[in-house]
Formats: sequence, C-alpha cells, structure tokens
Amino acid sequence: MRIVVYLPLLLPLLAPLGARQVSQRCEPRLATWLLTVSSLVLAVASTVSLGLLTIAGLTLVPGIAGLGHWSVPVARRADPTELSVALIAGLLLGGVLVTTARMLWRRTGALAAAALDAACMPARDGLVVVDDPAPDAFALPGLPGRVVVSTGMLHVLDAGEHEILLAHERAHLAAHHYAFVALAQFGAAANPLLRPLAGAVPYTTERWADEDAAAATGDRARVARAVGKAALAARRAPARSRPPGAALGILGRRRDPLAGAGPVPRRVAALLAPPAGRRPLLVAATVAVLLAAAWSSAEAAHDLHLFLETIGAW
Repeated sequence: MRIVVYLPLLLPLLAPLGARQVSQRCEPRLATWLLTVSSLVLAVASTVSLGLLTIAGLTLVPGIAGLGHWSVPVARRADPTELSVALIAGLLLGGVLVTTARMLWRRTGALAAAALDAACMPARDGLVVVDDPAPDAFALPGLPGRVVVSTGMLHVLDAGEHEILLAHERAHLAAHHYAFVALAQFGAAANPLLRPLAGAVPYTTERWADEDAAAATGDRARVARAVGKAALAARRAPARSRPPGAALGILGRRRDPLAGAGPVPRRVAALLAPPAGRRPLLVAATVAVLLAAAWSSAEAAHDLHLFLETIGAW
C-alpha cells in the first residue's frame, strides 16, 4: 500500500498530454468516450486513494483505534502512512466531497431547468425558431429535447446550410452530448488535475456532431463552410445568454485551452481533411493508464484490509 496507493494520485498528471492527443488524433465519437471515461475513472481512483490514506492514518489515533479494536503500537510499527500525510489526505477528501456535491447540485438543477424550458417551448419536429436578430443555435436537452435557432441565424445561412445546422444540433440531442460534458466536469470537480480532460470534451462533442452532419448531408466541405459562416456571424453579434443546461451548438466555444488556434478553425480544418481514425495505439495507452489506476486502487484497498485485520488481531 505504501507505493500503489499513490499511483492514482500521480496518473492525473498525464491529463494535459492525454487530452491533447486524444482530442486531436482520435475519431471524435471515440475521443469523447475515452476522455469522459478517463475523467471518471481517474477521479474515482484518486478519491479512493485519499480515502485509504485517511483511514490508514486514523488507526494511529488512540481514540479512533479503540472504536475499531485496533492496536495502536502495532499500527505504529507497521507505519502504513505518516499521520501528517493522512491529515492532508483527509482535508483533500473533504474538499472533494464538497466540490462534487456542489457540482452534482448545480448540474441537476441546470438539467431540470433545461427540461422545463424545453417542455414549455412550442415546437414543430423538435425545432423552435426564436425571433432574435442575433445569430444563435443550440440544443436544449429535455424529454424531448429541442433545437433552438434564432431568425438571425436562419438569415445568415442558406437553405442547404439550414439542413446542416439541424443535423448538427439533432446529433447533440440524439447522442446526449450534454451528459458527456457533465460527467467529465464531474470528474474534474473531484480532481482539478483532470480539468484538461473535461475541457476537451465540449470540443470533441462538437466534432462528433460535425461528423454526423457531414454523414447526413454527404458533403464535408459544405459542413465546414457552414460552421465557419455561423461562427463569423456570431462573433460579430453581441453575446447572448443561453438557457441553463443548453448543449454547445454549431458555434462551439469561443475559447479553448488546448490550442491557440481556437476550436472553430480546428473543426473546419478537420472537416476539410480525411476523417480521423481510431488510433489503436493511443486507445491502448489510454486503457492501460485506466487499468493501472483501477488496479492500484484495488490493490491498495486489499492491502489496507489485510493491515486492519493484522492490527485487530493483537
């Protein structure tokens, strides 16, 4: 336990490199899954490690050891962890519980508000047209979800690009992209080192929707032009607030910490290039990191179990 318990706390340091490689080189559907699952697995593994370190340190406290019928002298001889390390782990664990609870509360409220907004919007085939000169379009999750498009956006795009826009936004709803974004952010709330993974998921979901729109229309170049055209129009318009829980639309994010070029130029370049592959070596490396995190957490938990049995037998 003295070694393996720290491995899940170190593996998240690979998040910036992994986020950049996976988001740029992998097929976007696969990239979204890899980034989201990585954020959750590494967050759970690091949280478990903090919990194990905290419990091991508590065995050195006489009052708490008495409740568990543990021998403090035997625990000190075994020295599973320093009390100062356990104290730091306990404080970090408390912070994790608070931040994840806040994230869960806020996300649940946002999705509930979005579902209520969607239910109250009159729509035809799931499409809501808002009389607003500012170009905007987004997918609003709900039961069912809605695609919201402003009249300003419809005036900017031609009839063929309207089909691309709707295909893109409906792809967001069909694949539940808002859930991927929320889950990845939930992992980052538990471990701030995982923020690069969570930050990359909105971009890969946009790329996923771009590819679905390209498959539906059969013209990647035309989808690229529509994405660029919509982004330019929105950049000239004043910023507008969207309903809580709205998935990112065809415009994407204005800023992206993973690349100085920005997400929209990268999306356009990706659409003008051949489709990205699955990159089996990159997938294997990602899976290996996740397996290492899961194994080390399980092994550390097993070692702690044996240690507690040992100090309880005296």
